[in-house]
Amino acid sequence: MPDLLLELRSEEIPARMQRKAAGDLRKMVTDGLVEAGLTYEAAREYWTPRRLALDVRGVTARSRDVHEEIKGPSTSAPEQAVQGFLRKAGLSDISQAHIHSDPKKGDFYVAHLSKPGRAAEDIIAELIPAIIRSFPWPKSMRWGKASAKPGALRWVRPLQSIVCTFGPETEEPVVVEFEVDGIRSGNITYGHRFHAPQGFSVRRFDDYAARLEAAKVILDAERRKEIIRSDASNLAFANGLELIEDEGLLEEVSGLVEWPVVLMGTFEKEFLTIPAEVIRLTIRANQKCFVTRPADGQAELSNHFMLTSNIEATDAGVEIAHGNGKVVRSRLSDALYFWQTDQHDLPDLDTLKEPAAKFGLDLAKPLDQRMARLEKLGVTFHAKIGTQGERVARIAKLAEELAPLVGADPMLAHRAAVLAKADLQTEVVGEFPELQGVMGRKYALLQGEHESVATALEDHYKPQGPSDRVPSDPVAIAVALADKLDTLVAFWAIDEKPTGSKDPYALRRAALGVVRMALENDKRLPLRRWADADLLSFFHDRLKVYLRDQGARHDLIDAVISPQADDLLAIVRRVEALGAFLDSEDGKNLLAGTKRAANILAAEEKKGTRVADAVDSSLLQEEAEKKLFVAVNQAESEAGQAIQNEDYSGAMRALSALREPVDSFFEAVLVNDPDENVRANRLALLSRIRAATDQVADFSKIAG
Repeated sequence: MPDLLLELRSEEIPARMQRKAAGDLRKMVTDGLVEAGLTYEAAREYWTPRRLALDVRGVTARSRDVHEEIKGPSTSAPEQAVQGFLRKAGLSDISQAHIHSDPKKGDFYVAHLSKPGRAAEDIIAELIPAIIRSFPWPKSMRWGKASAKPGALRWVRPLQSIVCTFGPETEEPVVVEFEVDGIRSGNITYGHRFHAPQGFSVRRFDDYAARLEAAKVILDAERRKEIIRSDASNLAFANGLELIEDEGLLEEVSGLVEWPVVLMGTFEKEFLTIPAEVIRLTIRANQKCFVTRPADGQAELSNHFMLTSNIEATDAGVEIAHGNGKVVRSRLSDALYFWQTDQHDLPDLDTLKEPAAKFGLDLAKPLDQRMARLEKLGVTFHAKIGTQGERVARIAKLAEELAPLVGADPMLAHRAAVLAKADLQTEVVGEFPELQGVMGRKYALLQGEHESVATALEDHYKPQGPSDRVPSDPVAIAVALADKLDTLVAFWAIDEKPTGSKDPYALRRAALGVVRMALENDKRLPLRRWADADLLSFFHDRLKVYLRDQGARHDLIDAVISPQADDLLAIVRRVEALGAFLDSEDGKNLLAGTKRAANILAAEEKKGTRVADAVDSSLLQEEAEKKLFVAVNQAESEAGQAIQNEDYSGAMRALSALREPVDSFFEAVLVNDPDENVRANRLALLSRIRAATDQVADFSKIAG
């Protein structure tokens, strides 16, 4: 069967767009082929900085003939209905329709439509130009003289050539001919812009990829990544170093080069006095280079870095490495200045006494000075919520309140919360916002803060996603919880809640962070102390997402969570105990019995049947109902006591004693006794079963 090769070559595509664009191209082409009646066996996309390519294997050579019947109205239907049928069927006159008969419905019109199949080349020639014109680039541009015309082609960068060939492996493929804004499709592509800029013809994918590689273009991005990773690691090893891997940077760099050549650059050792995070981010952000450390583990970083060039230089890259080194040194000089400046007094120190007094700050300490300045400047956190300083005051009070609940020293929690946002006023964080928290810790340790305070300054932003670690130091937990709870309560107060997929203030992430910190650190939090009913419901939603991701059954979660439940840890332990109980024979049978009791009650209540307010033991006639009454009293009492002791497994064991009495009751006792008083009493007994189990979970919400 024929294969399709497509290449769209342009000026450089931003690295961050390449992977998605190639995936979009594959989906749009394959969806279009299928929609047109073609099938295919496999499709794979490729990308480089200057091209998107697609290899589609096993495409059918022709779409199928389509035969279709469209049923129309009765032959006696009004003219309006007949005309609507003709429009739907694409007929110009009713004489083109057939008349079918039905013994019950009589005669009616039917359109017999036949649509002949089309050659794949014709379908592709229509499909690809439409895709190019409607391609979903996040940003695109027009260029050249044609750009002034209405409907001019837009592309991420000027589109330069299109390769489109189609044909079986055993034959010479044909060029699928079409034109987009003066660019005609063909079988000519071009190699590396410096090493092999000449055009050359290609046939099908294997030939195309091989000839590109001969022209210094490695088409497969994953191969480029592996070359960069391997060559950088080997070069580091050869120089007694270890490469510090960075997957995000590797992805970006592989999108900047078509022919990766790894070189080593150097900067002065004096710069190693700068924190490793600052050096790494400086070199990463400005030069897209990898950092290294000594292989002997004696230091966090070495003064050598790995860069990836897009050319094989005649001097083996000496000048390229030297040039990168000059830029790196310049950037590190700036970073060193920022680092040293942050450890000195602020020039406006005399104006900071009032804000310092408000927060109990020590103006002899650089980080305290920065917090005082943050308060003095009145930096806005949110127009409706207030300044950063006002927020810090709330977080400090809340952290002190939370500290006993998580085993933290209240004074340390207060101190950490007061300093938590101070590094926002440092030079390093001003240059590299990604380092907020990290720099707070470093500056805190430099000025002699308690280790837990320094840890809290770094960790209070965490967790920032489902895979990010949660704080484990009690002081850090208190401040992180306070930070997130303050955010949630404040935004709920001004009615700025997430809607649909929109969550501009990352409130879902904040709530999930509270959930994870409580559960993964085994901390009990009375959330109703701070959260109203609506916010508590929002926490429940995040807890459900978290537990489902952990493999918990959704019906068990729903059975355990009540609108007023605010102890997340207790909810989880109930879910675990309930799941274990329902996996047992006693649990399965009690669930069935409880559901039967609930169904009978619901049916009778719907009919208006009287249910006694309480069970009257004098009206119990059968031995089975007497035993059930005793068992319910005991199980209800024992389960209630176990729940008070937070022994949820014990509560389940207490309920399991109901299994046999409930089974016996339904085997031996007729609930709907002719005597109204007996019937009402027995229904009250069923209500007691429901009440006993409801202490643990709402069994009506459990599947099975």
